[in-house]
Amino acid sequence: MSIESTLQQRSENQCELCKAAENLSVYAVAPKSGDNSDDCVYVCGTCMSQLSQTEELNVSHWRCLNDSMWSQTPAVQVLSFQQLNILNAAGETWAQDLLDMMYLDDEIKSWAESGLAHLTADNDVEAIDSNGVKLSAGDNVYLIKDLPVKGAGFTAKQGTTVRGISLTSNPEHIEGRVNGQKIVILTKFVKKV
Repeated sequence: MSIESTLQQRSENQCELCKAAENLSVYAVAPKSGDNSDDCVYVCGTCMSQLSQTEELNVSHWRCLNDSMWSQTPAVQVLSFQQLNILNAAGETWAQDLLDMMYLDDEIKSWAESGLAHLTADNDVEAIDSNGVKLSAGDNVYLIKDLPVKGAGFTAKQGTTVRGISLTSNPEHIEGRVNGQKIVILTKFVKKV
């Protein structure tokens, strides 16, 4: 039986977090790789986009954790714990109230905490240039290829130095001035000076 089939049966074809019944898929609970169904949770598209951070955090959606945190399935408990900690860090006091009520066995709590550290570390990924050198705000870089600048009507030429770059929330993007205009540049196309 496939992982998805096992999860469909376990979840009764519902999201294991919010009970939605459409657009369901398998989500591997960090830091596990999802090699077996015990490491995964069956989630809806809304939960998936929130968990993968492709959409802005929708706090009201996560009120569903009030129910899912009591699941008997360890992976659901772990994911609920991790998401409640993320919400608590975002200033949602109700999440801390739920965490205070939650009990996890030592082994499950260890999984939840290591996964939370893994998820938080992913948010703190450093910007690196094309050679793997760490970039910091204020660094000078140069372009390693011609880059057409969308909406500006010019091409930033290979070899152009960009002085005093700024970092963004996305570690693959930096900001800098080229031809007097502030632009976003992919880090894979620059080298630190």
